[in-house]
Amino acid sequence: MTIDPSAIPNFGGQPEPQAAEPTGPVVPDQDLVKQLLDQMELKYVVDDEGDLAAPWEQFRTYFMFRGEKEQQVFSVRTFYDRLHSIDDKPKILESIDDWNRRTLWPKIYTHTSDEGEVRLIGEAQMLIGTGVSLEHFVSSTVSWVRASIEFDKWLTEQLGLEPADGSDEGEKKED
Repeated sequence: MTIDPSAIPNFGGQPEPQAAEPTGPVVPDQDLVKQLLDQMELKYVVDDEGDLAAPWEQFRTYFMFRGEKEQQVFSVRTFYDRLHSIDDKPKILESIDDWNRRTLWPKIYTHTSDEGEVRLIGEAQMLIGTGVSLEHFVSSTVSWVRASIEFDKWLTEQLGLEPADGSDEGEKKED
């Protein structure tokens, strides 16, 4: 199974031609995600646990498959590197609650370390065990990646933080 470039959503407002899609549902796998990231011209690595990760300047987005056969879930999880103090947590929670009310994805939550450092994590999931349409999988994954980037920009504006260089674009592959 391959991804046709026309299957990648165009966010410029121009209509895309209909993609040639397999008949019936497909069960996405890591190779399909690699093809999609290649089509998006994004760098990626495979971590020690076997998950795909796309690095940005201020965050990393992981593409993970969890669960058994018919209950398998595809998860796109973004770990934002910016540290926040425990004193700022109420303000951060208020902001991410606002984001979570206004948007479908990613859903954002906090992780507080034993040292009192607060980090943010965004996540979107799709049940894929019984199969999904290729078009739905591709458009959802691309939308989730874009929304993860937008959240970083949005939070920077909401909290008046210093923008991180390069956080608005994924790292492009070098040919």
